[in-house]
Amino acid sequence: MGVYMDLAYFFYETGHMMLAPARAASDATKLMFQNPVNPLAHTPYGRTVAAGCELFERTTRRYGKPAFGLDATQIDGATVQVRERVVWERPFCRLVHFDRIRGAGAKPQPKILLVAPMSGHYATLLRGTVETFLPTHEVYITDWADARMVPLVEGRFDLDDYIDYVIEMTRLLGPDVHLMAVCQPSVPVLAAIARMEAEDDPHVPLSMTLMGGPIDTRRSPTAVNKVAMERGTEWFERNCIVRVPPTAPGFWRQVYPGFLQLSGFMAMNLDRHVNAHWDMFKHLVRGDGDSAEKHRDFYDEYLAVQDLTAEFYLQTVATVFVDHNLPRGTMMHRDKPVDLGAIRTCAIMAVEGEKDDISGVGQTLAALDLTPNLPDEKKVYHLQTEVGHYGVFNGSRFRRSIAPRIAEFIQAQEDAHAAQRAPRPARKPSLRKVVG
Repeated sequence: MGVYMDLAYFFYETGHMMLAPARAASDATKLMFQNPVNPLAHTPYGRTVAAGCELFERTTRRYGKPAFGLDATQIDGATVQVRERVVWERPFCRLVHFDRIRGAGAKPQPKILLVAPMSGHYATLLRGTVETFLPTHEVYITDWADARMVPLVEGRFDLDDYIDYVIEMTRLLGPDVHLMAVCQPSVPVLAAIARMEAEDDPHVPLSMTLMGGPIDTRRSPTAVNKVAMERGTEWFERNCIVRVPPTAPGFWRQVYPGFLQLSGFMAMNLDRHVNAHWDMFKHLVRGDGDSAEKHRDFYDEYLAVQDLTAEFYLQTVATVFVDHNLPRGTMMHRDKPVDLGAIRTCAIMAVEGEKDDISGVGQTLAALDLTPNLPDEKKVYHLQTEVGHYGVFNGSRFRRSIAPRIAEFIQAQEDAHAAQRAPRPARKPSLRKVVG
């Protein structure tokens, strides 16, 4: 089966290369029928041909990594320029700071380390999350590497390495940082903080916000959770793991390839995606450019996927979805136990979506139940009605309802921390009369 799967990746790459001439011809035809000099460009026939060519090109291309494209933000009514700056880098991840060019006397704002999911899509999937917090927070984000682009000489990358990376980045940013984990990283982030607390690390962050994360997938199991439980880790190893073909820098690395992940994403809602592309075709024929552009923006992001290292993927499947090691108290980070009872100071906010079909309701809430030594005043839970998985960290309800709650939670930890650090007033001398 392994040899067959390796060939599947090779044939997938070969198919892309073989279709390159057809895509080029399609692009040329589209340009010809969109040229205003061509009288057919203004007819239903010309628009239909151009629309068909665009759909063919878009459904056969390899989508590259999108850009964040966040060049400016609004702070207190003024436009402030933003630049992306890499402040930490390892073979499988870069830490990107959205550096806002503010004046020397600008008031400091809370720091957020946004831990993006390493589950197929690029960190740019959280563009809307970053954009929402940029006016009021200093935002950093994990930019995970595409495993097919990392040479084999750089070594392995598994769940233990992921936890190490989170700890390193947290120490870099200091104890006044606030972590936000979206979906998959909720488990390694919670584990990383538990290990830091167990070792009395002085860089334990002020808070962590876990959003739609699979902390305990035994609660309200979704279709995704049930498939993992029914098939087990061995099935995924036999049917999902391939070697990178020689066309990429990561040649011969074992990975869970992006094209297989995308197939799974699409299969969950295939009719919706087919209808979306059919609607785009009709928008193009009618000349509805705004609707077509919205479709392009969404699918440019959704169809851009990256490979995951085999060891990270399989260890995550086993630890999180099959064996439930974290909620059962049996998870290990290298040779040390991950004891959630060690979490005593880092505040936790759990955010869930009522209609989440990836992480069911209650799975993220479990983090609050599994940390008995964290005071109740440091625990916050928010269940957002009428949103699915992606609505937990993006979209209008996120901006209107969820983000303000998170900002309120972060500010509460900032205020509590400031109160602890404030100097206590000197004791006044006693006025009691001393009787001798």
